[in-house]
This record gives sequence, C-alpha cells and structure tokens, in this order.
Amino acid sequence: MSQGNKNWCKPELPTVVRTVTEFERTVSEFKLRPDEYATSTQLRLWVEQNRNSRYVPEYLLRAWKLEVVCAL
Repeated sequence: MSQGNKNWCKPELPTVVRTVTEFERTVSEFKLRPDEYATSTQLRLWVEQNRNSRYVPEYLLRAWKLEVVCAL
C-alpha cells in the first residue's frame, strides 16, 4: 500500500527569486569592483543619467552630491 504524499495539506514554502538591478547589471558590464564605483567616471555618467529612474546606492549619491527627483 502506498504511503501517499506526506506533504499533503502543508503550505508550500515561498520561492525566493533574486532579481538583478539595472545598477548591478551596469557595474558588471563596466567590470567594476565595489571599491571602484566612486572613482569611475563611466559609472558616474550612467548614474547622472539614470538616478531618477533606476536604483543607485545612497552612498554613491551622497559621495557625488547628487539628488533624486521623484515624480509622483
């Protein structure tokens, strides 16, 4: 006789999906290490163009004295 599904009626565990941000994709494309972010001219230009629509770590915004304008 079969034992059946021992997990029957137990809730499924949530699946954690790790998404990569556009910022992470960009620094990977630029081949930058975290200790190089603040000194990268290429990254700073990207941040200046995308800071209002993409995730950028706050420490970089502060380091470069950039503000984010949120349009609601």
